[in-house]
Amino acid sequence: MADRDPVPLPAEVRARLAELELELSEGDITQKGYEKKRSKLIGAFFPQTPGMDPPLGQERRGPVTPSSSSRYHRRRSSGSRDERYRSDVHTEAVQAALAKHKERKLAVPMPSKRRSLVVQTSMDAYTPPDTSSGSEGEGQGDEEEGGDGEEEEKDGGGGGVGGTTTSSRDGSISMERWINRAIHGTSSTNTSSTASSSSSSTRSGGSGAAGGRLADVLAQHVHISAHQHHVRHHHHHHHRHKTENHSAPPDVTGYTNNSSGDGIQVERAPGQRQTPKYGNAELMETGDGVPVSSRVSAKIQQLVNTLKRPKRPPLREFFVDDFEELLEVQQPDPNQPKAEGAQMEALQGEQLGVVTNWPPSLEAALQRWGTISPKAPCLTTMDTNGKPLYLLTYGKLWSRSVKVAFNLLHKLGTKQEPLVRPGDRVALVFPNNDPASFMTAFYGCLLAEVVPVPIEVPLTRKDAGSQQIGFLLGSCGVSVALTSDACHKGLPKSPTGEIPQFKGWPKLQWFVTESKHLSKPPRDWFPHIKDANQDTAYIEYKTCKDGSVLGVTVMRIAMLTHCQALTQSCSYTEAETVVNVLDFKKEVGLWHAVLTSVMNMMHVISIPYALMKVNPLSWIQKVCQYKAKVACVKSRDMHWALVAHREQRDVNLSSLRMLVVADGSNPWSISSCDAFLNVFQTKGLKPEVICPCASSPEALTVALRRPLEEGCSPPGRGVLSMQGLSHGVIRVDSEEKLSVLTLQDVGSVMPGGMMCVVRPEGVPQLCRTDEVGELCVCTVATGTSYYGLTGMTKNTFEVFPVTSSGTPLSEFPFTRTGLLGFIGPAGLIFVAGKMDGLMLVGGRQHNADDIVATALAVEPMKFVYRGRIAVFSITVLHDERIVVVAEQRPDSTEEDSFQWMSRVLQAIDGIHQVGVYCLALVPSNTLPKTPLGGIHLSETKQLFLEGALHPCNVLMCPHTCVTNLPKPRQKQPEIGPASVMVGNLVSGKRIAQASGRDLVQIEDNDQARKFLFLSEVLQWRAQTTPDHVLYTLLNCRGTIASSLTCVQLHKRAEKIAGMLAERGHLQDGDHVALVYPPGIDLIVAFYGCLYAGCVPITVRPPHPQNISTTLPTVKMIVEVSRSVCVMTTQLVSKLLRSKEASAAVEIRSWPPIMDTDDLPKKKPPLLYKPSNPDILAYLDFSVSTTGMLAGVKMSHTATSAFCRSIKLQCELYPSREVAICLDPYCGLGFVLWCLCSVYSGHQSILIPPSELELNPSLWLSAVSQFKVRDTFCSYSVMELCTKGLGLQTDSLKARGLDLSRVRTCVVVAEERPRTALTQSFSKLFKDLGLHPRAVSTSFGCRVNLAICLQGTSGPDPTTVFVDMRALRHDRVRLVERGSPHSLPLMESGKILPGVRIIIANPETKGPMGESHLGEIWVQSGHNSSGYFTVYGDEALQSDHFNSRLSFGDTQTLWARTGYLGFLRRTELTDASGERHDALYVVGALEEAMELRGMRYHPIDIETSVIRTHKSITECAVFTWTNLLVVVVELDGSEHEALDLVPLVTNVVLEEHYLIVGVVVVVDIGVIPINSRGEKQRMHLRDGFLADQLDPIYVAYNM
Repeated sequence: MADRDPVPLPAEVRARLAELELELSEGDITQKGYEKKRSKLIGAFFPQTPGMDPPLGQERRGPVTPSSSSRYHRRRSSGSRDERYRSDVHTEAVQAALAKHKERKLAVPMPSKRRSLVVQTSMDAYTPPDTSSGSEGEGQGDEEEGGDGEEEEKDGGGGGVGGTTTSSRDGSISMERWINRAIHGTSSTNTSSTASSSSSSTRSGGSGAAGGRLADVLAQHVHISAHQHHVRHHHHHHHRHKTENHSAPPDVTGYTNNSSGDGIQVERAPGQRQTPKYGNAELMETGDGVPVSSRVSAKIQQLVNTLKRPKRPPLREFFVDDFEELLEVQQPDPNQPKAEGAQMEALQGEQLGVVTNWPPSLEAALQRWGTISPKAPCLTTMDTNGKPLYLLTYGKLWSRSVKVAFNLLHKLGTKQEPLVRPGDRVALVFPNNDPASFMTAFYGCLLAEVVPVPIEVPLTRKDAGSQQIGFLLGSCGVSVALTSDACHKGLPKSPTGEIPQFKGWPKLQWFVTESKHLSKPPRDWFPHIKDANQDTAYIEYKTCKDGSVLGVTVMRIAMLTHCQALTQSCSYTEAETVVNVLDFKKEVGLWHAVLTSVMNMMHVISIPYALMKVNPLSWIQKVCQYKAKVACVKSRDMHWALVAHREQRDVNLSSLRMLVVADGSNPWSISSCDAFLNVFQTKGLKPEVICPCASSPEALTVALRRPLEEGCSPPGRGVLSMQGLSHGVIRVDSEEKLSVLTLQDVGSVMPGGMMCVVRPEGVPQLCRTDEVGELCVCTVATGTSYYGLTGMTKNTFEVFPVTSSGTPLSEFPFTRTGLLGFIGPAGLIFVAGKMDGLMLVGGRQHNADDIVATALAVEPMKFVYRGRIAVFSITVLHDERIVVVAEQRPDSTEEDSFQWMSRVLQAIDGIHQVGVYCLALVPSNTLPKTPLGGIHLSETKQLFLEGALHPCNVLMCPHTCVTNLPKPRQKQPEIGPASVMVGNLVSGKRIAQASGRDLVQIEDNDQARKFLFLSEVLQWRAQTTPDHVLYTLLNCRGTIASSLTCVQLHKRAEKIAGMLAERGHLQDGDHVALVYPPGIDLIVAFYGCLYAGCVPITVRPPHPQNISTTLPTVKMIVEVSRSVCVMTTQLVSKLLRSKEASAAVEIRSWPPIMDTDDLPKKKPPLLYKPSNPDILAYLDFSVSTTGMLAGVKMSHTATSAFCRSIKLQCELYPSREVAICLDPYCGLGFVLWCLCSVYSGHQSILIPPSELELNPSLWLSAVSQFKVRDTFCSYSVMELCTKGLGLQTDSLKARGLDLSRVRTCVVVAEERPRTALTQSFSKLFKDLGLHPRAVSTSFGCRVNLAICLQGTSGPDPTTVFVDMRALRHDRVRLVERGSPHSLPLMESGKILPGVRIIIANPETKGPMGESHLGEIWVQSGHNSSGYFTVYGDEALQSDHFNSRLSFGDTQTLWARTGYLGFLRRTELTDASGERHDALYVVGALEEAMELRGMRYHPIDIETSVIRTHKSITECAVFTWTNLLVVVVELDGSEHEALDLVPLVTNVVLEEHYLIVGVVVVVDIGVIPINSRGEKQRMHLRDGFLADQLDPIYVAYNM
């Protein structure tokens, strides 16, 4: 029965329940505590029937069921936002602005989040409806993946941005539809459904089609064959169509393998021939031109479309000097409003001192009341239940203060050495609920002539801002802290019971001021009571914008005068009752409730903050109860009272004659005042009672509205144009525009004061009457200095305003108030904001408070937790950028937060015409708090900049706000040949060309020279030095696994040749794939092929743990190289035919597979001798970093020349030993592993790099053990050693590891040298004897496998520093080390013998001058002879391998390396006595990204990004449709992921002048790296677009 009709609860129980719910929502009690107290409350009213649930239990069970979003919360719309910001005008304006935006259709792509990162999200978000949106209307057959709520209501209207939604499911639908509309700019149903991006990222790896729109966009650039769109379900077999790009090696990665078995299909774009551009010139326009079907690319497309929206008006021209890209300087807009009024006059307040019996000082007043009327009440303190806790009378206050004064002066320290003397500073540390102790201590200090410094109680050792307070105490020389007993007990203690020193605090002696702890002063001791003088009375702390804390000193005369001015303007009389809700330690609370109240013997009712939290109505109840005449509150307290106010019948506010609103100068306090008046006018509140005041720590009370006589007309309002205000001009807004700010006046100047308004910046010049400036006051009643800071004091407290003619306004100094405003009609003062909250964006001023107000007016989302929003600006790229951080309600879903964010952006844009750079949402109650519960702004900003804010949602909008980027560069036409060539000079510079030693002229006893073929060299060695060891293979324990002498190698090679002839029936010139792990079998098989006349191709075997990704590459190389058979070990051959393999490739189409583990006994009848040295010796296949597979042909001539060149450079002889830790499959690694030993006869110690994963010290131990002088490794090996052995150098040294014999340690690479890595490697192993000059790099590429290699003789490699900004313009500009934008480049090693290099312009093919950046062209006997491709692409072949210069020496044939670099003649000399030419490699043309007309190398951006946050371990960047995508690997908790987004965006803007389009945060190890340790950025890009990365977070920057 009880369940069905609940008994109505009595009002007080309902009120108590409401308080409980408030506590729960605040996080002050736990859910369990809440339920316990609640059932107790309710239980008292319902007789409990045994066995029955407590009635109402199910109905209102805390925040568990949806219905319990609790009636209270619903009434208390505070969840939505702090009502103090509420102005109906403003809310309407914001709504209108949003509606206007709705027409403009802004699409904000939802970020993708990993499931574990999503805070409580509604389940609906994860259950996609199973409708498939019909996209057949587009004439395509891609199947859509049902995303969240992709059903379309057929009307195509409704549900847009403005539509308020009920459940989150509807919310996501309307969001989707809104986004779709925005993408397509049409509301016809069938198009808008095409690109619906699904907004939950739970189905990673899914591939919802990007839909027709994306395909259309791509189709404009890429020739997509018609059948492309009908391929469904075979996501793996999509054909990849490349835009035709003559210069990049032909890509055969994208072949499909149809089960029909018709081999490789390579489709080519219709042949239009344009002059080949090198690199990704066309590729960059459309990414890969790959129509990848995925959700990600649909999002990106949506982002691209969003960014095509018209931006702010185009900015003026700016000057680009030849070298510098200049950031744009903000020029004033000619149409901006300018001040036109006359120069203002100073405004004089009324005379002070109408009353004559004022006391000569505050101490005198205290003495008077303490002796004349000791029983008069001075202060009543409330406990948290709202009951009077304590009554302090004037008699007690006087006697206790005297006691404190006596003890301070006489009982601290010794008689000879008192600890405190008159004039010393002491800290007052009292909690907010104990005003009585505070007052006693404060007046005790005044009586002892000691200077009190009231501060907050430090709760923990790391309170927000507590450290800065410590600095203030230190600078004030504070050594004693006064506190109360309870507070002293509550301070954190060390185990010994001492109070620890707080961070940044001086050493303090704590002094408890309770009477029982103090000695009674002797009868004859009286404090010395003087008239108020120029001594410092107290120091009030003030927190600045940057978080630093200053102490404002207030003199005794100023304190007294201020009390008199307040008494006069508020018409205070003796024994009036005042209710105070404010903090009594500083500002308005201190001035009214501690100082002025004593001067007038008033009775203060003090309401602690804790009581306000429990019962927001408490102050109103106390006003009624005590018939108080005056109340001092903040707009927040009015707002809370409104929210908690329910039909309280007994409220009567008619006794109030004055309601002081302490933050009345805040532009948004007006809304609280209006709303409060609306509700409480019926309860006897008179409109003229509300008195906003303006104050600042420096100027004390600046202005105060006087309580009017009854029936006077209420003061006017200023409705100002926000646009005008942003230019510092007052324009009354007449046109009912949206962007207005409504201000209320804060009354007139204080009695005895004078006020003027000056320009905020520069000389304090008087403003015109229609200009906004900083208010300045001239009166005795202000602070006098910032303690100990003379410079700042001069600028603030000693200002002499001047007129436009330069004459000072008055001989007395003025004090800057820190308030922005103007003097309106009838001498009323209007404040428009604080100087501290001022943000200068693009030359216009915006006030943080106004932006907060706009953000909070974004209804109907009840979204921001208790209105906690912080707005501040950060400087990025020479301008301030606005950051908005808000706490979100605990129960908000992802859709809510995203919708709220996108609407806030629009509202701020619509009302303030300014873009928000970053909007971050954090979980409720996580922002750093000030002692009274507000947001600690500077601390929040600090956390944001350090990447320690841990937001749960972030939206960055750099595209819309950053308008001062340098102009995109236009390419200048090159100068023609005639004007530039003069002999060997190009435009006045030496032609950039260099060469190694000449191979022909070097006379040495190289026996191998007389043989044309390596196979003959091996036969000769097998006869002359049969037992000389050529190869030694080590295992992971560092012991010799196997070795080969010359004759063993020869014999085993013969058997392989026999096997090929017999089992394989191979012809001369057949191609054979060698799929071996790194080792000796590979070498044997290679020479076996040469003996049999076959052409070997070395292929890395598939990785057994990762067959699905590694096997397709093997298959592809085997097929593309046209291998007729595969030779391998038994183990690998099983792997190639295994079940796992059949899942990855079609295993039936392998050519015959022969395993060479057991070789036949018989050898071939006779060994093959090639007829011509120019025929093919072997093929070298390699996948470039851009994911291109390219095979090059190496002839016998080239192979021998290569080996000879290396032999000469490294001085290799049979007596030498060389350690090689490289992958033996392509490039120089293969040549060193397989060929060089046979040619030069030295012993190669082979160390497979894979073994280092088990034993990182294997390579270096081997080098030490075999006393090796020359060793070769890859960057990945070097990195493994640096990371894996970093902490073990001492133990390695103890084990006897010695690297002092190493003469050269060469990193084999095809990229710009990684200076940082080689340097840290050298530094780390210096202790083990490694000579820093030993480490160097080599450089090779596809057209020539080794161009440079630091040999044994010759000068050490040099490093230069170049300007990164000039590099983007393809210029080289040398700068000093450490100069801004400098980039270290290390020489890539010495040019090999027989190699000639020239630097040419990649576009015009003209020769370049020295130190100019161009493409490296090479000519050498060991150049590859061409690409090996399925179809002979002659154009590409001749362009890459047989290019000629367009002028100068036009006869020589060169091969183009595809790398940018420059040559520089150094001061050093090489072996031949010539000056040494150093080659510096900058980067691959095909890797470089063309953005804004400039050329960026990914590694430079990645280096900047890795430096920004300690949790970023690796980074890779690539572009997609002109958007820059940055992928970072996060080493840390997933909740740090969102911290990285702003940091990454900032650093790339700041250092590279680029806007990041997408930031992807992934787990460690997601960025693919090849065997050379190079990042595979294009694989990563394909993975990203196919949505296979399983990212932690993807942020789409707007």
